[in-house]
Amino acid sequence: MNWTVLGASGVIGRHLTAHLRAQGQMVDTPQRGDPGLYQRPLGQVIYAIGLTADFRQRPFDTVQAHVALLAELLQRADFSSLLYLSSTRVYARAALGREDADLGVQPQDPSDLYNLSKLMGESLCLHGGRAGVRVARLSNVVGGEDADSANFVPSLLREARGGRILLQTSPDSAKDYIHIDDVADLLPRIARQGRERLYNVASGLQTRHEQWTGQLQRQTGCRVDVAPGAPTVSFVPIDISRIRTEFAFVPRPVLSVLPAQASLS
Repeated sequence: MNWTVLGASGVIGRHLTAHLRAQGQMVDTPQRGDPGLYQRPLGQVIYAIGLTADFRQRPFDTVQAHVALLAELLQRADFSSLLYLSSTRVYARAALGREDADLGVQPQDPSDLYNLSKLMGESLCLHGGRAGVRVARLSNVVGGEDADSANFVPSLLREARGGRILLQTSPDSAKDYIHIDDVADLLPRIARQGRERLYNVASGLQTRHEQWTGQLQRQTGCRVDVAPGAPTVSFVPIDISRIRTEFAFVPRPVLSVLPAQASLS
């Protein structure tokens, strides 16, 4: 089976490519601006192109990555299926973390540019008229990030190795995290076999900041402080009934990413 991973230089794209190749699959990883992208069959496409932490400083690049490039691909490319990677951040203003939940956005809030662009990408996938197109809303992926990543867990690891973690949000703050190996396993299965058009790809569990810092404290002996006035940040629980039912999904424990990494120098 032939696969094309777009955005293969990112954390998810790299691990997904390695996972597929380890299974003996043929994987193409086109570079940005590849002139042949619309001149050859792409097979099963996973669209992992996107911006994360720097989207506020790069609004036009964010829309280009999440919407414009996708629109061109949906109109011009020859593929048998396409899986678009969205985000569970779209539930930020929702009362439920379920795929059919009503979602809210606030254009006046610069943080919502990310959600607006992802939702536009989702809408193009679901209503663009192409068969075999699906959407996966990814939770916070842990494991495999670069050591200098600005994401939450790598940042904690760096601070722990320095002897002191300073939390900017309260220890009671909590998010849903999913292990990178679960993501690499689930995405091809959804792309090939998914009965639905839209899936949450998450653990379905809330992990508190104090769980992360507590384990790092045990591993490294670091000190943990909380910034004055640190707010409590929490998100709606993510419903994973679809992937549990359809793929018998049981999430790996996300805290397991820490022991091997915490001992690194």
